[in-house]
Order: sequence, then C-alpha cells, then structure tokens
Amino acid sequence: MISLLLLPTAILFSCGSKEKVKKDSTPKVQARDMNGLVIAYYSNDSIKENFEYYKREDAAVTKKQKAFQAEVQRRTTEYQNFLQRKDQEARGGLLSQNEIAQAQQKAQQMEAAIMQYQQTEGARLEEETLKKLEDISKKIEALGKKYCEKHKIDILLIHGEGGQLNYINPSMEVTTEFINFLNENQNQIEKDLK
Repeated sequence: MISLLLLPTAILFSCGSKEKVKKDSTPKVQARDMNGLVIAYYSNDSIKENFEYYKREDAAVTKKQKAFQAEVQRRTTEYQNFLQRKDQEARGGLLSQNEIAQAQQKAQQMEAAIMQYQQTEGARLEEETLKKLEDISKKIEALGKKYCEKHKIDILLIHGEGGQLNYINPSMEVTTEFINFLNENQNQIEKDLK
C-alpha cells in the first residue's frame, strides 16, 4: 500500500529532474576550395572623406540644410519680434481690442506658416538627400563590380563603424586604390546620375 502511494511521487520527481542535454553547436558548413579566392575591403568613412563626387554632393546637401535652418530661424525671429512688438503696444495701451484680436490671429498664422514650412520643406530636403545617397550608393556598387572584375577580386567588403564586420586583416584593404578608381570614373557617375 505504501509503495503504491510512493509510486506517483517518484514518477513526478523523476520527470521534473531531467538533466538538460547539451546540443552540439558545431557549424555544419562544408569547406570550400579557397585557392585563388581574393577578398578585399574598403573603409566606408574614407569614401565620405576622399571621394570627390561624394564630398561635392554632401557639401551641396549641407548647404541646402543650412539655408533651410537659416530660413526657419529667420521666420521664427520675425514671429518673436512681432509678438514682442504687439505685446509692448498692447501694454502701452496703443492697441484696441479689435487690433489685439487681429494681432493674435496674425501671430497664429505666422506660427502655422513656420510649422508648415518646416514640415513640407524639411520633408522635401530629406527626400532629396536620401535620393542622392541612394543614387551614389548604386553607382559605387556598380563601379565596385567593375573594379573587382578589372582586378580579379572575388569579394569586396565595406568596413565601417557599426558595420557587420568585426575585424578584417589590414593586408586586404584597398580603400585608397578603390577611391582613386571612383575618382577616375567620377564623370561617368555624374553623367549617369543626371
């Protein structure tokens, strides 16, 4: 009788104390013939710093962004000056109730115009910037293919901060040579982007 009562308890404890089996984590990747495989990389930051076309396009976008910010600041200053001037006139008793209401309405219109400008012009500028970057990336990719074909490179990697490559042997770097190739073929890029 006692053994019948202990049997379910023993089964319960034996099921709950199963030891976890370690699973094999060895990758199941087959080795490939690596004889003659050429892998190289270039630094993405160096493209931004030394590729003339990229630098020129980036400068143009930066100039437009600064002009946009200056215009927003100009409109905001004009709005603040209007508010300050009308507030002083109202405190000095120089405005009627009707003129105060008109000033408030104009201030609301000015504020709405600033917000509208920031939204529409800001979105247009952002879209233009993204389009330029996308076009440049496509051209760099196309010229990267030509560069690899010309120099018999099988894989051309992009290395940069926050990228997917943790370490690459520096002997595989072709940044300077690739940027020289891009700069030599800059006219083709410009023609294709227009």
